[in-house]
Amino acid sequence: MEIIAQANSLRISTRKVRLVADAIRDLSVDGALSMLENTSKRGSYVLKKAVDSAVANAVTNSGLKKENLTIKAIEVTEGAFLKRFRPSTRGRVHPYKRRATNIKIILEGEKK
Repeated sequence: MEIIAQANSLRISTRKVRLVADAIRDLSVDGALSMLENTSKRGSYVLKKAVDSAVANAVTNSGLKKENLTIKAIEVTEGAFLKRFRPSTRGRVHPYKRRATNIKIILEGEKK
């Protein structure tokens, strides 16, 4: 049985989240959560909240046990970005983008 959780428009760069997501892909939920708690990367906090949400969906809505869950897939994609401008010398401006991220986590488990 597959359980899906999504977190959209998170204010963190996609690249920072993908670094951590690659490390926890195909792990058990307990192993992934312990790895995320002990990782000092910036994206680990956001991913931990998304994994906790997926586990809560599985336990509450589907009646699965946390010990039987594994992370089947994690998709980290670019969300919308905000265009901003930094003032520069001689009356010019330099544009930059405030990036956002979308995370989709698919858990797999057996109902017993």
